[in-house]
Amino acid sequence: MAATAYETSGGMLPGDQMLRRRYLVGRWLRYLALTIVVVLALILLIPIVWMILGSFKIQRVALAYPPELIPSNPVMDNWERLLIGRPSMRWLLNSLVVAGGIAIFGVITSTCAGYAFGKKDFPGRTLFFWMILMTMMLPRQIYIIPLFVLMKSLGWFNSYQGMIAPYIVYPFGVFLMRQYMQSIPDELLEAARMDGASELQLFRHMIVPLSRPAIGAIAIFAFMAGWNDYLWQLVLATDELWLTLPVGVAKLTASGVGSIDIGVSMAGATFAVIPMLLIFLLFQNYFIKGITVGALKG
Repeated sequence: MAATAYETSGGMLPGDQMLRRRYLVGRWLRYLALTIVVVLALILLIPIVWMILGSFKIQRVALAYPPELIPSNPVMDNWERLLIGRPSMRWLLNSLVVAGGIAIFGVITSTCAGYAFGKKDFPGRTLFFWMILMTMMLPRQIYIIPLFVLMKSLGWFNSYQGMIAPYIVYPFGVFLMRQYMQSIPDELLEAARMDGASELQLFRHMIVPLSRPAIGAIAIFAFMAGWNDYLWQLVLATDELWLTLPVGVAKLTASGVGSIDIGVSMAGATFAVIPMLLIFLLFQNYFIKGITVGALKG
């Protein structure tokens, strides 16, 4: 007797075969996409690996052609010249203080402004909010001269307050916090007011704890912005001891007229990247939350 279609298909109906085929195709497509992502990630890591390995090369090996990826005779001279011959640890301290101060003030102002724009109703609320967002579109070169004159009149050159003051208000953080505040139910706040909570108690015991994901994301983004800032810190710091790490590393590229010390420059760049890598590894969850905060809607 001729076998039926059900028997020849291994006990599977034609519809089940189609579903299985789609499942297999989808799984292989996911594997292919994952493979492409891994390959692209490895390609993006090549400059970082080159930078780290280049910090252990002498000048002749660093400029050799064809290039030598892994140094056959690694040396520590570049790191010794960076850490001993220059005030690199002071530069690191300056960067930590400046970036940390910008992050702290950015969190405070963003949380307060975000609460006001997201949960309070007052005349001109939308206008003021868009005015703050418009400051994100202005090139820094437009207002750097007025800031320079202001800092000169205050005598804040070569000082932490001069580097931090222009970034006390973090417009991007205000935007993120306002979006996050709109996702907090108004009924929850009204219930707290009916229980006798004052505005300060409401803000301290409800708004701040509920906004911890957004606060963490803003702190990380503001710290990164303060750490990677170059132009303002270059203008304000005229003394070598007051340089921040990015500015100090940039000055390491010129070891003399017409020459570039590749090894020391690579060591300085590696030294400047290590703190940011550690922060990313420790607080990577906040980076992910920070990407989704701006998409929240009330």
